[in-house]
Amino acid sequence: MDQEIEIISSETRKEKIKNFLINKKKTIIAVAIFLLLILFSFFFYQEYEKGHREWLGDKYNTTIIQYETGDKSKILSSMKEIIEDKDKTYSPLAFFYLLDNDLITSKEEINEFFDILINEIDLDKENKNLTIFKKGLFNSEFANENELLNILNPIIKSESIWKPHALYLMAEYYFAKNEKQKSKEFFEHLVSLEDISSKVKMEAQKRLRSDFGE
Repeated sequence: MDQEIEIISSETRKEKIKNFLINKKKTIIAVAIFLLLILFSFFFYQEYEKGHREWLGDKYNTTIIQYETGDKSKILSSMKEIIEDKDKTYSPLAFFYLLDNDLITSKEEINEFFDILINEIDLDKENKNLTIFKKGLFNSEFANENELLNILNPIIKSESIWKPHALYLMAEYYFAKNEKQKSKEFFEHLVSLEDISSKVKMEAQKRLRSDFGE
């Protein structure tokens, strides 16, 4: 008797599953197609990204070769296109190539490109902090106190490896402005840090001794 009941229950379950599959056939097919589309889209995107980055790399290298062999006509437009593509490898390379070779001189345009690198590209943490520091260094020659602090504060208030360099830059900035007390405070803050480059710390200590009698 128990065996017959078990057989009936098993058949009932099978029938229910069969009916469920029949009734939900369209939904199941739609879900399966949707999942396949997601899978194919993912692989297509991966291949597109790979191919696009290879194209960017070729464009970057070709542009430099053309420029260094005398064809200077396309360097600006090509490198700007690479920057605006917002690739985390080639956009910084293109920007700093232009900057290091004095191929862009507009302060506004340079800061716009710095902001693209800092705010719109997924750089890793310390590369982003390095870019912020370089923006501060560039602006230190003409920015006012608040502008420079606004640029460097994300590093100064962090535990970044670039924090000592940002503090040193601010100390030098104030010293050049003849604001000795503020300069001293930044040097002292730098010296008080632990786990920093001994070279940077020693330079700050030298400045405290030579310029502030510490």
